[in-house]
Amino acid sequence: MTVLPYLVAGWIFLIGVYGLVTSRDLIHAVGCLAVTQSSTYVLLLAVGYRHGGTAPVFADTPTDSRVVDPVVQALALTDIVVGATVTALLLALVVQLRKRHGTVDPDALSELKG
Repeated sequence: MTVLPYLVAGWIFLIGVYGLVTSRDLIHAVGCLAVTQSSTYVLLLAVGYRHGGTAPVFADTPTDSRVVDPVVQALALTDIVVGATVTALLLALVVQLRKRHGTVDPDALSELKG
């Protein structure tokens, strides 16, 4: 077992968080949030990977063969769908914010400060 996928997932997560922290534009922040969430795909696939494993179709494989975990694959697909939905919703909110306030710079949105 190698730690490379876990390091890659952590690196992608840190790159996304760095982009969120240094973002001066809400559209850029939504993109960085999507990058941050994509690190979970790599992490889930690393958890479910088995060296020498085949697809979890048991119709023509022996019962003692190594297969990858199908639950992790289903979680990764669910994560992709949820990520796309959240990204679309946040981009729609940014578009409405631009229409109402004329800017997507978080510092220029003085009406939203408490």
